[in-house]
Amino acid sequence: MSNGLTRSLLADADFEVIPLQGTVEKASLIAPGTTVSVTASPSRGMAVTLDLAVRLQELGYQAVPHLSARLIEDRHHLSAIIKRLDDGGVGRVFIAGGDGPILGRYEDALSLLRDMADAGHPFLDVGITGYPEGHPSIPSDRLRQALFDKQQYATYIVTQMCFNPRSIVEWVESVRADDVVLPVKVGVPGAVEPTRLLRVAAKIGVGDSIRFLAKNRRTLLRFLRPGPYRPDRLIESLGRTGEGLGLDGIHLFTFNQVESTVRWHGRALERLG
Repeated sequence: MSNGLTRSLLADADFEVIPLQGTVEKASLIAPGTTVSVTASPSRGMAVTLDLAVRLQELGYQAVPHLSARLIEDRHHLSAIIKRLDDGGVGRVFIAGGDGPILGRYEDALSLLRDMADAGHPFLDVGITGYPEGHPSIPSDRLRQALFDKQQYATYIVTQMCFNPRSIVEWVESVRADDVVLPVKVGVPGAVEPTRLLRVAAKIGVGDSIRFLAKNRRTLLRFLRPGPYRPDRLIESLGRTGEGLGLDGIHLFTFNQVESTVRWHGRALERLG
């Protein structure tokens, strides 16, 4: 890794964690002041995400709770969430449509974003999702239109996990052609056990990435050898091909394998001097 964009992507990294027992202790390995996102779970509800986000903010992190539209019942529930986060000093949120059944008023991220704007929310940064390899249940034309419609309410995009740097770059080029101008934080796997990564990849529908792995012998071998996957080559490739596209760091999906991801990230920065 040697070029300026690669260095910038690594330096502007944030970490995503899952709100489970022991997550606070695992997150303590991340340097204070770092941005730490907290996922939302259909099975556990929004409360655990909000509680963990407020706790991480108190501990000196820039906490970013995921607000899942399908888990929010109505405007009253939304107002209570906004107040809880504002009272806890949390100034950033990430908005997703979410998985699972629709519990109330919101079926997608756009409808939630509109009501947040109407409520005059206090958040400095609002993230939304980008899908370099599409979505398993949403047509590509709807995804493109939704991204364009959502950008007026957002400040940045985080891409869904992807192993194929070409897919990421081509997708960013395509959304720029659609006049989507928000900075893009590239979602990449952290230093995570390969079996866990492949299970998640199959679940979220990143089929092109699976096919990319099958065709790319060098990358596939890294999945088959002992120890966690490391995204060095993916980020290095983005550094070579992503200049001028508004890439604004990486978003590391840790799947709570925080220790190995933090260790890898520190060593990668050291190699850049």
